[in-house]
Amino acid sequence: MSNLAVYIHWPFCKSKCPYCDFNSHVREQIEQDRWQKALLRELEYMHGYTPDFTVNSIFFGGGTPSLMPTATVEALIFRVQQLWQTTNDIEITLEANPTSVEIEKFIEFKAAGVNRVSLGVQSLRDTELKFLGRGHSAKEAITAIETARKIFDRYSFDLIYARPNQSLQDWDEELSEALQLAGGHLSLYQLTIEENTAFHHAYAKGGFIMPNDELSEALYLLTEEKMTRQGFTAYEVSNYAKTGQESRHNLSYWNGTSYIGIGAGAHGRIQLGKERIATQTLKSPERWLENVEKNGHALEIWQEVPQEMEIEERLMMGLRLKEGINYQKFIERTGYDLREYINLEKRNFYIKQGLLANDSDNLKTTIKGRLLLNKLTAELL
Repeated sequence: MSNLAVYIHWPFCKSKCPYCDFNSHVREQIEQDRWQKALLRELEYMHGYTPDFTVNSIFFGGGTPSLMPTATVEALIFRVQQLWQTTNDIEITLEANPTSVEIEKFIEFKAAGVNRVSLGVQSLRDTELKFLGRGHSAKEAITAIETARKIFDRYSFDLIYARPNQSLQDWDEELSEALQLAGGHLSLYQLTIEENTAFHHAYAKGGFIMPNDELSEALYLLTEEKMTRQGFTAYEVSNYAKTGQESRHNLSYWNGTSYIGIGAGAHGRIQLGKERIATQTLKSPERWLENVEKNGHALEIWQEVPQEMEIEERLMMGLRLKEGINYQKFIERTGYDLREYINLEKRNFYIKQGLLANDSDNLKTTIKGRLLLNKLTAELL
């Protein structure tokens, strides 16, 4: 039986961060009982299409899923284990913000079945946290990490770097502090300006200046060198882990295995026989809730992924990974030989430029190539 990852989206936050383009919303009141019942109902609906899969990971994302009632988290985990066969080492991750209210719930989340937390720290500097619109202090972040370390066998936290006015020395010092707190996994993202965010509007008006390409590259190379020296591998462009500590759930996305999305605005990709199905639910929390209560689901997209789109997705996702794309595995998973669809002249050019590495079995990006991933993908196709 094929493995299946289950993503559960909680779309609510206390406030909207200025850099965030995720499907997150601020609401004064949430009818918790209705939301629990609706999430369970959509979960059961999706099981109807995937009864023979084996679930190897559950991921509560958002939004801020640590604001969910513990009872809802527990009910969803229990229902997954009732509906599907699950692996003995199933990974159950919950994203959390490092505020005192959420830290107090860590023990309850573990009792509910969560065995891995991912903390949205973003910075260990109070001035930067204020700039990023975060609702916690550096001290709270450190407390949350230390608490997670005591309660969970596996934990990770996120940091955002390449921020305005951040020097190489600034980041070197902050990353050193983060490594003192880290377990087996760190997610390190360069700040990007996404459309329709508060930062997008502020940046367009000259509210702040982003690091230039030269500094961004230097920051990335510093990160790579420093993490490698501490025993972390960049198994994906922005994710670093010690051996065996990789996020199994996120690897489902990058490796192209099946996953279902539950909750407002959640995406899914399901391999049903020879067809790869793309799914997406309604983004509006209110419309999602109404449709699930009426129809048992809130899917607005259920369609077979066209061949060209599947190749593009698999190429982009595969090149994010350190090991890249194995040509034979690509054929086995998709039925297509990638070498027949990419521009071999461009491939060879970028190999000579030191942006791609290639042998008879694999195609992958180099460290510098990862900085130009979108450009490489577009030109290879």
